[in-house]
Amino acid sequence: EEIKYQSAEVTQKLLCLPAYKDAKRISIFLSMRDEIDTSQILQHSLSASKECFIPHYFTDGTSNMKMVQLRDVEDYHALPTTSWNIKQPSDSDERTEALETGGLDLILVPGLAFSKHGHRCGRGRGYYDTYLRKCIENQDREPVTVALAFKEQILDHVPTEPHDFMINHVLHADHLN
Repeated sequence: EEIKYQSAEVTQKLLCLPAYKDAKRISIFLSMRDEIDTSQILQHSLSASKECFIPHYFTDGTSNMKMVQLRDVEDYHALPTTSWNIKQPSDSDERTEALETGGLDLILVPGLAFSKHGHRCGRGRGYYDTYLRKCIENQDREPVTVALAFKEQILDHVPTEPHDFMINHVLHADHLN
């Protein structure tokens, strides 16, 4: 119940954010149980005719991740579930990669902990930091990054390393239900 309440509040904050409203090409992480539920964001983005891209993680021991296009809600429902219990295309599924077709305007970033100042603690594999570096190298302008967090994930200080990227906006619920 609390996850639903906070997810709804954070979703509303995102939908009102000018960077989201202006974005035409957006990357949306497909949430796990311990993350803000992104299903309503995905549905809204698709219905608003935004080009939506989702993470495709590779389990080859590297931090390789692509952001591949999701065509519609039916496409989402047809995705297989990984051993991490998240939906993503199979490795043999050929899809359009965002950086090969114009880049991204906005990237929604998951994490375990965040500071209000934009510091982020991910899951330790470096997927998003590696991908953000590729965006900077391959796009004319840097995408806006937005973290979606539960109130309990906001800390005064989050330790970071020099290779960690700062998040532009950290959205979180203000009150517990």
